[in-house]
Amino acid sequence: MPPVTLSRRRFLQSTALFAAAPFILPSRVWSAETAPSKRLTIGCIGMGKQMKGHLGSYINRDDVEVVAVCDVDTTRREAAKKRVDEAYSKKAGETYKGCIAYTDFREVIARKDIDIIVIATPDHWHAYIAIAAVRAGKDVYCEKPLTYNVHEAVELVKEVRKANRVFQVGSQQRSSKEFRVACELVRNGVLGRVSTINVSFGDPATPYKEPVETVEPGLDWDRWCGPGPLVGYSPFLCPRGVHDNFPNWRKTWEFGGGMITDWGAHHIDISQWALGMDGNGPVEVRAPQNWETAKRGAQLVYADGTVLTHVKGKGVSFIGTEGECHVNRGKFELIMDGKLVHKFWDKEVDKTTSMEREVTLTEREYLADAKVKLYNSKSHFQDFLDCVKSRQRPICDVEVGASSVVACHVMNFAYHYGANAKWDPVKKKFASGGSSKWLTRDKYRGGWVV
Repeated sequence: MPPVTLSRRRFLQSTALFAAAPFILPSRVWSAETAPSKRLTIGCIGMGKQMKGHLGSYINRDDVEVVAVCDVDTTRREAAKKRVDEAYSKKAGETYKGCIAYTDFREVIARKDIDIIVIATPDHWHAYIAIAAVRAGKDVYCEKPLTYNVHEAVELVKEVRKANRVFQVGSQQRSSKEFRVACELVRNGVLGRVSTINVSFGDPATPYKEPVETVEPGLDWDRWCGPGPLVGYSPFLCPRGVHDNFPNWRKTWEFGGGMITDWGAHHIDISQWALGMDGNGPVEVRAPQNWETAKRGAQLVYADGTVLTHVKGKGVSFIGTEGECHVNRGKFELIMDGKLVHKFWDKEVDKTTSMEREVTLTEREYLADAKVKLYNSKSHFQDFLDCVKSRQRPICDVEVGASSVVACHVMNFAYHYGANAKWDPVKKKFASGGSSKWLTRDKYRGGWVV
């Protein structure tokens, strides 16, 4: 990856612009505990639907201040800037114009006054921007799936460790009680020997082939494509302006990894947490029959013989010799010795209880004396901020996110190449049966090389 550079003229323009702006709000408009010197400053890169949710949280906090937003779409970045300025103006009781909107992420990263970079771009940009950010001394919160391919995951972990930065991957299910308790049931042997895990999410990626449309003014399409191929524009990949949906670039092989990396990065991540495979991974991948057209059935096999299968099911299902646990967001079901013990799955059916109640009862009854207690985070972003201050590794550190996304990529090899292969989870390469060419792009475009 080449150094992140700007022309001298562009850098000086950028520096002059933010040097003159009132970035730090007066201390009187914040809580008494948060002095301006203690407030962490944030630069947000990629202002789509996911960042829209993040931004709403950040601007309501007293311990952080958003000072930069960045997007290749003019409407999105200006709308985000306006949202920040209006929120802080209301908080201050006076006009605030301290948030600057950028097209080029390098200008955000170059700012010395920014502590944290939050990345919510499409997947194919994650690694390059994240590496540039940690090299510049920033702590990073990056959305999942962490990288577009295996090679990028390996390189990103190296760079984060070299820079000694705090890095949280946005696999927020780790900060939800139902998932932690499900994993503790597996780790403590409550379900007996778990040799079967079923994960439920959508279809593999397909090649991009949408008809080309004219690019409207206000979108830097070449920059959007970035390290990926320069394809013809379509709103299928990048709807213009402020929108409230998750765009379909994630379904394409060129820019995402289908639902295998999109939702798989959540559910496979939880599976590996339960198996104690953080930083590790499967040792084998098995392709489904008729892999060219199959949408389910790929399998990952772990060293102890546990088989993880992509199915249409309940989220994450752990099947053991003594019982089984099914878990999804806001949903939990425990079956022991063939009998339903605790369940909250459908709010219209399970009206007399709640997810919180069923999970809490499970914890009291089966995990009161548990020998294995997993990292207990109640808020994914708060956990990140706490670690920025303590310099500890957060609940979904870069190495955790890397091992989870690599497992997703390995599963994708089954659908895209029909791979039945042995995998080395330590070296992050095939032991036999696969090709090293699958681990990275054929070509990185435009100098955006990882």
